[in-house]
Amino acid sequence: MPDRQINILQGRTFMVSDERGDVAPNYDEPGGLFFRDMRHLSRWELRLNGRPLASLSGQPVEYDEAVFYLQQPTGTVYLNPVLSVLRRRHVGEGVQEQLKVTNHGARPAVLELSLLFDADFADIFEVKDKQGKTGRHYRRIEKGAAVLGYERGEFRRETRIKAPGARFTEQSMSYALELAPTETWSTEIEISVATAAIRPVPHLDHRPQMPISLEDWLAQAPELDTDWDDLVHTYRRSLIDLAALRFYPDTVPDASLPAAGLPWFMALFGRDSLIVGYQTLPYAPELCRTTLRALAAQQASAMDDVRDAEPGKILHELRHGELTYFGQRPQSPYYGSADSTPLFLIVLDEYFRWTGDSATVCDLEQQAKAAIRWMREFGDADGDLFIEYATRNPEQGLVNQCWKDSWNAIVHPDGTLATLPRATCEIQGYAYDARIRAARLARACWNDHALAESLEEEARLLQERFVEAYWLPDEGFYALALDGQKRPVPTLTSNIGHLLWSGIVPPDHAPSVVAHLMGPAMFSGWGVRTLAEGLTAYNPMEYHNGTVWPHDNAIVAAGLARYGFREEAALISEAMLTAAALSGFRLPEALIGTARELTEIPIAYPSACSPQAWAAGTPLMLLRTLLGLEPDGDRLTADPHLPSRCGRLMLRGVPGVWGKADAGV
Repeated sequence: MPDRQINILQGRTFMVSDERGDVAPNYDEPGGLFFRDMRHLSRWELRLNGRPLASLSGQPVEYDEAVFYLQQPTGTVYLNPVLSVLRRRHVGEGVQEQLKVTNHGARPAVLELSLLFDADFADIFEVKDKQGKTGRHYRRIEKGAAVLGYERGEFRRETRIKAPGARFTEQSMSYALELAPTETWSTEIEISVATAAIRPVPHLDHRPQMPISLEDWLAQAPELDTDWDDLVHTYRRSLIDLAALRFYPDTVPDASLPAAGLPWFMALFGRDSLIVGYQTLPYAPELCRTTLRALAAQQASAMDDVRDAEPGKILHELRHGELTYFGQRPQSPYYGSADSTPLFLIVLDEYFRWTGDSATVCDLEQQAKAAIRWMREFGDADGDLFIEYATRNPEQGLVNQCWKDSWNAIVHPDGTLATLPRATCEIQGYAYDARIRAARLARACWNDHALAESLEEEARLLQERFVEAYWLPDEGFYALALDGQKRPVPTLTSNIGHLLWSGIVPPDHAPSVVAHLMGPAMFSGWGVRTLAEGLTAYNPMEYHNGTVWPHDNAIVAAGLARYGFREEAALISEAMLTAAALSGFRLPEALIGTARELTEIPIAYPSACSPQAWAAGTPLMLLRTLLGLEPDGDRLTADPHLPSRCGRLMLRGVPGVWGKADAGV
């Protein structure tokens, strides 16, 4: 059985198969056809005379299309096959699959081609957490088609397999064929997916779901001109992956934004989507605008303990599957992130700086002010200006509501978990930056000078209190967090790089922070680790306690550049972009943290999402950092500082309030 997965996707629809194009039944793995957070095909296996075929090649040819070239197995190298099958698959809101069987022999061939199918209609959370179903499955055979369905009360999903000329049973479809020598037979199968409210069909003529084609979307992005050839391929791959992940949110149906990542996170997220919006502003600012509007439309307006919601809070995650429909999971949406709300204000201001779109900023004034109120009241329940978190839904809520949201991520150096509630350092940096930026918007767009002055005073006080509470003078870096008793958690992590990005670090502390980030305990050679090597809590293969995350490094590099450490920012950028080139020009969600000199190649975290939106956005953000791109009123400024291997680097047609501008060296 081939092990390599072939993934194709378009928006919130994706299909995961092996190199033959087959999906074997496995309830515990994310293989199959998924639509709106549920699996619509859990088995899809091609057979020739009852036997699996052998793969000569299986490759995606575009993000939404794959081609598989298969042959009839002979069982020996001394006998050449005479039958081949070309299998071409396109995914949209459904699937189009074309099959071509060719007889390369000198004699007629009598054969049976069959497809075995099934649909378990597993919710993505049921796949991830290995849970069973409680509703009713049903099937019916129609003329030239089979319908596989699932219902539970008013909730219903269906998969319809249409194949004219095929003979159907409830588990298979087959064709009886007789091919003359050199003859090719072909057919086309359509797989449509449906919910009780939405009945989409696949796009059979390759018209894109998006209002413009992939080629036009790529053409609208800035043109990269460089003598670093690998960077050209990485840049294009990043743009294509972001295009592939785009979908229309229900609240902003006329515009698109990227889902967070395949296979587990094909949905709207708060933190992830906002960071991607920030990363892509110099390239595709409409993604940022859609993200802001979609998140504003779902902003919490009331207390809800199950969903960790509070008035003004920006969501963490929104799902559409069975478990959220019935309230068995809180993601309808779920608000368990303490950083999404300050990030919303940061990205709103950054969007305004780049685009000058005051209309959007004015339209979102009330949502922005509600976010400010959340930071002041609900995020800071004890009034010390620090944002703390602790879930009010201990059975289903997230224990950690920062970007390192795995259960064991906020730890002391010896691996002991910090007590709750927790106040991680980077969120305080975001809250500081959010106040500075919201004050700017209050003056420039909302004509609210009193609000601006109060926010700036709060930012000043927050910085003072933060340095006093979090700075560890003996270690020379900032604590990872304050625990439930307001005690510092003195663990060295990449979070301190986010503090540089936010600007909360006093200039005299910056050199020590940078030295720790770039020292051997933190810098693996591919990037900055999430947690320092040598600590008891360190594990290079632990999700947040030793791995290297591309988006994390993009933020760290931007922070280094902000404080004038351009050489160090270039070193991280070159390491990350080299890792991308050695990973098929696509950065995965995370890399293991083992030192570069030991492996010589970057190694993806075992269950890393790929593509993932903020990993795809990382090369774009690194390019901005290397070129020193900053909006300054109605003009774009640049201050390049490039790695030694890159002699020429130019972006042509960078969009912004200035129209289009070229920048580089």
